[in-house]
Amino acid sequence: MGNTQPVGRKVTLSDIAAGCDVSRATVSLVLRGSPLVNKHTRARVEEELRRQGYVYNRAAANLRRRTSSSIALVLNDLANPFFAEFAAGVDEVLGNAGFVTLLGSTGESTARELAVLGSLMEHGPAGIILSPAEGGDAEQILAAVGTQTPLLLFNREVGGDIAACDHWDRLFLDNQHGARLATEHLIAQGHRRIAFYGGHLSSSSCQQRRAGYVDAMRKAGLPVAASWMVECIPNRLDAVAQCDQLFADGAAPTAAVCYNDAVALGLMLGLHKRGLQPGRDFALTGFDDIAEAAVSAPPLTTLAVTPRARGRQAAELILQRLQEPSSSPRQTIVPVQLLVRASSCPPHVA
Repeated sequence: MGNTQPVGRKVTLSDIAAGCDVSRATVSLVLRGSPLVNKHTRARVEEELRRQGYVYNRAAANLRRRTSSSIALVLNDLANPFFAEFAAGVDEVLGNAGFVTLLGSTGESTARELAVLGSLMEHGPAGIILSPAEGGDAEQILAAVGTQTPLLLFNREVGGDIAACDHWDRLFLDNQHGARLATEHLIAQGHRRIAFYGGHLSSSSCQQRRAGYVDAMRKAGLPVAASWMVECIPNRLDAVAQCDQLFADGAAPTAAVCYNDAVALGLMLGLHKRGLQPGRDFALTGFDDIAEAAVSAPPLTTLAVTPRARGRQAAELILQRLQEPSSSPRQTIVPVQLLVRASSCPPHVA
C-alpha cells in the first residue's frame, strides 16, 4: 500500500496515528523514544512513519519548546476546592506573563497521569507544574516528559528512583509541622484520645502529616491506637463513608486531626449522621483553609496555606526556572499557620 497523501502535503502526526490506529499521543511518545510504548506498538508506528515518509525535525521541535507560550498544570484532584484555588493562582501569574495554562486532571490515577502528561507534551509546553497522583513513579513521569522540559513538583514527592528526577524543582507545604500544631492544639484543649483521619499512606503528604500527629501525641505521653488511624480517599464522600470506623472500638476518640479540609467537612457530615454535633460532641481540625472552611457549621479550625497564593508561587518558580535553566534545583518549604475556630472545642461534658 503506497503513500496516499497528496503531493506536496506535509505528513502530520494525525496521519500517522490514523494509519496505524493509535493516538497522536502514542506517535509522539514513539518519536521521543519513550519506554512507555510497548515494542509491538512501537514497531507498527515506526513502520507507518517509514511508509508515509514522515520526517521528524527534532531541531524544529526543540525550537518550538524553547519559544512555547504555554505551561502545563497537572493536578491530582481538581474536584478539591484547594486545587481549584491553586489553579486560579497559577493562571493569574502565567496570564500576566503572557503564557497560556494547559490544564490536566488525573483523578489520583497514575495511568491517567502518564496519559495526560503524554498528551500535553504534544503541545510543547515551556514547563510543567505537577501535583502527582498517589503512587506516582519518578522514572515513568520522566519517560513521559523527557529531560528537557522543566518540571515543578507541588505538595507531594514521587516514588521510585528519586535520582531520576533530582533536577526537578519542588514546592512543598510544611506538612509535618502543621499536623503537629493541630494535634498540640487539641491536646491543649483537653483531648487525650485523638485520631488521625483521612488520606492514604501511599501519599508522601499523608505520611508527613501523620508523622507530625504521632510526634505530638508521643511528646505528650498519649497513646496512638491503631483504630484511630483511619485511611480514606481525601474527599468528602469517602470521609462520610469511613466515619463509623472511628467508633468501632469502645475507647472512641473525642477529636480528630483530618488530612485536609475536604476530609474534615466530610467527617462533619458523618458525625451528624451519628447524632453527634461537631464543635460540641467531637472536635476536629482540617488542613488547607479553603474558602468554605471559615463558613462551615461550625467554622473549621485548620492550617492556612493560602492555596491561591501557593498557585501564584508555583507559577513564579516555573517562570524563574525558564529564566535560569542551568541553576541548581530548588526545594521550597511553605510554612503553615494554625487558624483556631469553633470546630476544635474542648471535650464535651454531658
